[in-house]
Amino acid sequence: MVGFHDINWANKSTSIGYWLGEGFQGKGIMTSACRAMMDIAFREYGLNRMEIRAAVDNRKSRAIPDRLGFTQEGTCRQAEWIVDHYVDHVVYGLLKELV
Repeated sequence: MVGFHDINWANKSTSIGYWLGEGFQGKGIMTSACRAMMDIAFREYGLNRMEIRAAVDNRKSRAIPDRLGFTQEGTCRQAEWIVDHYVDHVVYGLLKELV
């Protein structure tokens, strides 16, 4: 699954989140799905900025924005509670002018 979190129409920005079952990983499915979401955000909705956030240690999720040309912009400390602890998130951003 992949989707926009919230769209900030005033600032023309959004973020996307995704999750893919283990048996489907490594086939390029999520990279293609995120590319389609970029197209919707920038071409159809006229947005200017898109973010992807992923847990620091989640290499598979972090590989997607890397493949799609996002820029690593920083780290948010203790951004997500997973089971019994907080994890930090790496923030990636992409601007319409760079697509």
